[in-house]
Amino acid sequence: MGKHERTALDRARDELFSHINRCGVLDASEDQQQEWMDDTMKFLEERYPDLDPTELKQLEQLGMRYCKPVIRHGKEHNADSEWQPETTSAA
Repeated sequence: MGKHERTALDRARDELFSHINRCGVLDASEDQQQEWMDDTMKFLEERYPDLDPTELKQLEQLGMRYCKPVIRHGKEHNADSEWQPETTSAA
């Protein structure tokens, strides 16, 4: 394999992220996201038979983290709007 050749895991990850963005799952509830991810992982497992169970689990974890970012998706959410400074009381 060449130095910059993409692996099946790379392609599956990119496809998963693309599906997440297109399907509107980012706005779904946690339960709906998990149900969607379960169905999508079955599809990806069939589409990428070279992926082993560890890689599939990694892929699912990446997808779920992408669905629950520290800074939420959307124009109204950014680092400035999400960050709240700590308040300390002066003694």
